[in-house]
Amino acid sequence: MKDNFSTQAMQYSQYRPYYPSEMIAYIVSFVHDKGIALDVATGNGQVAVDLAKHFTKVYATDSSEKQLENATKADNIIYKSESAEHTSFVENRFDLITVAQAIHWFDFDAFYKEVYRILKPDGVFAVLGYGLLSVNGDADKLLKHFYYDITGPYWDAERKYLDENYTTIPFPFEELETKEFLNEFTWTFEQLTGYLETWSAVQHYIKKKGTNPVDLIKDELKEIWEKGDMKVTFPLLLRIGKLK
Repeated sequence: MKDNFSTQAMQYSQYRPYYPSEMIAYIVSFVHDKGIALDVATGNGQVAVDLAKHFTKVYATDSSEKQLENATKADNIIYKSESAEHTSFVENRFDLITVAQAIHWFDFDAFYKEVYRILKPDGVFAVLGYGLLSVNGDADKLLKHFYYDITGPYWDAERKYLDENYTTIPFPFEELETKEFLNEFTWTFEQLTGYLETWSAVQHYIKKKGTNPVDLIKDELKEIWEKGDMKVTFPLLLRIGKLK
């Protein structure tokens, strides 16, 4: 798995959008036994914290130590630095395994082999994610220009799976039909630009050119932003399955 987020781990913790509790509760509703859950590539622990409200114990793993250092703590969450594809857990361990906004970075074959090993026979596997944000007409036009034209060449190839709403990832499970979710926030301009700066493509751009591409649109975006209602909407992605 690539590590594109250790550099901006603090910003990631501050500015990445959270999933609505209704969505997490919906995923949990498919799980019969609320004993032990695992959140893979947990990042700042945002999903793990919500899972901890439903399960007796939650394990949360990430290959980035810096991400784990910035993760939210809870008494029943155990954070571990581990690869998604190779874990130290025993077989048939978990009632639920989740991956949020990360599965596109994995070696699919190796990871799914591990899921089949450590998920209980009646357990549930869930993939979460979110697509490109939407604000309003003028802002969206500028943000799409930023996404496709300015930072477009700096996205990793794996980003295509998110652009395709995770519909094209391998999914070797008995898939369950799911509801659609949206996430809406009222953000300050600092939150908006802070979020943009967590993009892996922005970090790649900075490393390559030595300048921050957000600065190219900042003034125009701020002018548009201050005229609008400052609401941000993310389309949420969700696939849920059980072992075949």
